[in-house]
Amino acid sequence: MTLNTIETSPPASADGPSEALGSPDLKTTLCHAGRHPEAHSGAVNVPVYHASTILFPTLQALDTKAEARVRYGRRGTPTTYALEEAVSALEGAEGTVLTPSGAMAITLTLLSHARPGAHFLIPDNAYGPCRHACNEIMIPMGVEVTFYDPAIGAGIAELLRDDTALIWLEAPGSQTFEMPDIPAIVAVAKAKGIPTAIDNTWAGGYFLRPLAMGVDFSVQAGTKYLCGHSDVMSGTIACGPGRHARMKDFAARMGACVGPDDAYLVLRGMRTMSVRMEQHYRAAVEIAEWLEDRPEVLRVMHPALPSDPGHAIWKRDFTGASGLFGFILKPVDRPRLARMMDGLRFFGMGASWGGFESLLIPTNPAALRSATDWAPGGQTMRMHVGLEAPGDLIADLAAGLERLG
Repeated sequence: MTLNTIETSPPASADGPSEALGSPDLKTTLCHAGRHPEAHSGAVNVPVYHASTILFPTLQALDTKAEARVRYGRRGTPTTYALEEAVSALEGAEGTVLTPSGAMAITLTLLSHARPGAHFLIPDNAYGPCRHACNEIMIPMGVEVTFYDPAIGAGIAELLRDDTALIWLEAPGSQTFEMPDIPAIVAVAKAKGIPTAIDNTWAGGYFLRPLAMGVDFSVQAGTKYLCGHSDVMSGTIACGPGRHARMKDFAARMGACVGPDDAYLVLRGMRTMSVRMEQHYRAAVEIAEWLEDRPEVLRVMHPALPSDPGHAIWKRDFTGASGLFGFILKPVDRPRLARMMDGLRFFGMGASWGGFESLLIPTNPAALRSATDWAPGGQTMRMHVGLEAPGDLIADLAAGLERLG
């Protein structure tokens, strides 16, 4: 694959069409969704509303406060409502629920479907906090959990039970990058009336719009690409038709709420999301292709590469790829790996991803598997390609690989 073959324009937004202009491109939607200058003295950006108590001018207004959109800080302010509106426009959602982190967005979605005896289907490559929430919260409260092969596709029908209450997906897995067959799994779920939820953080809601594919809940760590600047913890649950009201009420009963400063920063990040995502996409593919030719690398795990097992699914369902991917180094001991990693100039070592800065860490996916084996034959690495010039990143990696000796 060469860069000039990459298509970076996502589909038009799910907003209602304008008779004069037609439905706007998603880039345009990201610039305008959730903004109402006329309601804020003409300010381009919604102000930060710090509020807990909301006052009502009359007894009648107090008596009917349940009808007021802003009635208590935990229930939402103009700042948080603006972010909900923007994420809903991005994801094509009926409505969005905000949480203080991506992990909480996952856990709330799981809890909202949990009851003693309920059965969950979770992909074996799920994000660590998802697996931990299942093992440490859901199972102790009486939920039965089956971890399934992420490549199962329509074969997931064989795992269904009468009490299956939720099917979880992650596209792709955030450490090993297997690509699930979303339409096949959704078709099986819908035939049985089982809700589906997907971790959509990798695509940011920009390169994949799962709600349009029939998924019921699209969950993101807004910490990652929605914010894009490595300075906010945030989570979002974008809800499909008929799913928002119950999820919104459930989150409120759980006390989940988001501070206005964090909401403002995520909104600010979303305004430049289209530019960032396309840069992440192009730079990551360029570096992934370069890594494929390195003698120190056994294989590269990036769905946008034709060599990747999930490439056909990615090409069918996605309009691009983010900056996160993995690769396998040939067997290397820790001291040699340290020589490579410790001297890197532009790649940081740290958790998370989705920011403007590049990251590289060794991982151990085998520790988070139970239904499938992970034996890649070498050291698994996870890379996030930031917004630096790809040539500088490649030079940094080349010097690091040379240090392996």
